Amino acid sequence: MDWADELAASVSGPQVINDSKTPSGTVHVGSLRGPVLLDVIVRAMRARGLDITYLYGVDDMDPMDAQALLTPDAVEDAMGKPLAHIPDQEPDGHASYARHHAQVFIDIFDGLGIRPDRYYWMSDIYPTGAMDPFIRTALDKAALVREIYRRVANVQHPDAWHPLSVVCENCGKIGTTIVTGWDGEQVTYECRERLVEWARGCGHSGKTSPFGGRGKLPWNLEWAAQWSLFGVTIEPCGKDLATAGGSRDRSDAIAREVFEREPPLNVPYEFINIGGKKMSTSKGHGAAAHEIAEVIPPEQLRFFFLRPKPNHAVEFDPDGTDAIPRLFDEIDRFAAATAGREVRGEIAPGFESTLKYSLLDPNADVAAEAAAFRPAFAHLALLLQIPNVDVLARVEAEKGSPLTEREVEILDERVRAANAWLETYAPERARLTVRRDGLPEEAAALDATQRQFLAALAGAVVAKQPSAGDQWQDAIFTTATDAGLEPKAAFAALYLAFLGRSNGPRAGWLLASLEPEFVIGRLREAAAGEAATAPIGGAT
Repeated sequence: MDWADELAASVSGPQVINDSKTPSGTVHVGSLRGPVLLDVIVRAMRARGLDITYLYGVDDMDPMDAQALLTPDAVEDAMGKPLAHIPDQEPDGHASYARHHAQVFIDIFDGLGIRPDRYYWMSDIYPTGAMDPFIRTALDKAALVREIYRRVANVQHPDAWHPLSVVCENCGKIGTTIVTGWDGEQVTYECRERLVEWARGCGHSGKTSPFGGRGKLPWNLEWAAQWSLFGVTIEPCGKDLATAGGSRDRSDAIAREVFEREPPLNVPYEFINIGGKKMSTSKGHGAAAHEIAEVIPPEQLRFFFLRPKPNHAVEFDPDGTDAIPRLFDEIDRFAAATAGREVRGEIAPGFESTLKYSLLDPNADVAAEAAAFRPAFAHLALLLQIPNVDVLARVEAEKGSPLTEREVEILDERVRAANAWLETYAPERARLTVRRDGLPEEAAALDATQRQFLAALAGAVVAKQPSAGDQWQDAIFTTATDAGLEPKAAFAALYLAFLGRSNGPRAGWLLASLEPEFVIGRLREAAAGEAATAPIGGAT
């Protein structure tokens, strides 16, 4: 997290940090990266004693331009209308479509420790007249705005184009109107039927005042106007907005040349991808933020966004994969390294700061949190699928002492997460039925080398008595190497012997979740190639 601390050290005086979101539909989990990064910037700066104001806005005067999240009967009527003017599609009491989707997203913030000092809605701000001075300036300098678009982004607007959209007095749409004239008090506009591909205008034309909520600045001008209106000094943005000639470059130029103020400091950040593609609300591509937040606890979710630097893209596909268990494993490695314990493999520099900023409480005792015992997520997912298992007793046995109050909280949180993962995203191989009623018929496929490995593993278990999942995993690898067996074949042998299939969850944690006597007996049965002479309990 050196980047956040370096940023905090590079500024002085009061700072206003801003972020915003267009609520065009269900918000995907990738959209949380910005708010989490901004929260870290706020924490780093406040830790240096800076006076910080953190704002979060909802750009709900933007037109609806994506059909993916509307019912078919609403598409023709709603497309092109301000999001704030579209009725909520859900009967849950929200004043508009925008209020519904934005609030579902914002409700996640507090649970992640993200607490802006103020939320604002552009549908509230325009009617107050606060944007009117910027609308007047933009219209007065329309020729300069057109020149900036041409120079910075190679976007050619006709000479009659003015930087404003108005709400059509006939059909209520804003995405289909174009302003063609300005006399200092009123604008001339047309609601063109085919101004855009995604909505149809009604053909109405007329004159109206652009003030008091009747008009809306195009996004690049609205963004620059927000910086002046709120006194924004720092505003990170996603990579798509920060490309050369893109929205950020246009808004920076508009801020300087039209509204005559320096734009805020930018911290561009990369996307969260799924299947190699950017998550997208409008295309329905990506895991919903509120659904992911129900499975991944806050600190792990913060860690997910903070582990890579902002300018690094992150691939995340939770459905039917081990992405979520791996996330828990990685934060556990960072905690172990912070506590001074040995960890396997390389670990990113600055791991202590990454763990610190991942914690929900900005004033948490980082050393105490790092030292806390954290049961492996995959191991818990296994234990939860075994009937009559006292999970707390098993975890305390693995730790070797009673859990502290904080460690019980961690355990309870992980139990909830593991149950939620099993119900939603877990791959089929993570769902298990241990075949306790006898050696599975599928174990007949074991070859001689695999049987020798199983016999040797039974002996190693008797001698070393592993208890934790990583100890079992070490025993498996060591025994397989000594037997001259490839790890893939060794794991397949274990899965066939215990599950009756050739794949499954992490074998070390599977065996650690079972009674040692049962494991040793089954290893010997499989090595001998003989069916159990009597049932051993029921299936789990």
